[in-house]
Amino acid sequence: MQMYKNLPDRGRNIWAKCSSVAVLGLLPWLSACQSTPQQMPVAEPAPSSGCQWPVVAGSVSLADVVTVLEGRDFLVRDTDTALGVVSAEKTERTTYHNADAVRPRLGGFVLGGSGGHVGAGVGVGFGSWGWGTNDDATRVERVSVALDGQDVRLTRDIRLFDWTGQLRESRTASDADFCASVRQQLASVASSSGGVQ
Repeated sequence: MQMYKNLPDRGRNIWAKCSSVAVLGLLPWLSACQSTPQQMPVAEPAPSSGCQWPVVAGSVSLADVVTVLEGRDFLVRDTDTALGVVSAEKTERTTYHNADAVRPRLGGFVLGGSGGHVGAGVGVGFGSWGWGTNDDATRVERVSVALDGQDVRLTRDIRLFDWTGQLRESRTASDADFCASVRQQLASVASSSGGVQ
């Protein structure tokens, strides 16, 4: 508003017209950023049908689910007995093989001698000393098990974070092999704890 005071009346009108034209010219370009997606996000790959199975009412408890998940080195993060849901996760350090940053390793210290002469030198270069490399990553595997009177539903996802904490990969991992092994362990724990399968 301050710049309008210093301009004569004619200058204010020109400034107002130019700024209006600029805003109208940018409006279609900026409104394209606000478009809606063509379709809603879908889990890919789709969860396996083997990740949902029927159970006899009362044969599997949330305590059995917690026992199985903790036996697989998962840390139980949340349990909701009203909903019949147990959520757990497992975190491990790994290597991110798709790291795209090239890290040159130059420099060093030189000490040598020949023919009675001893020399020393220092190479100048760049690199890293002691902090994490760009290949370091953290893999987080999350599992949720929903248990109601008629069936068990299991979902699993895996996320990979690079050394800076940026999410690099995220995928559903509710595959038939994992769900079958959890189902088998759950059946054996439930039968040993008194449940009937």
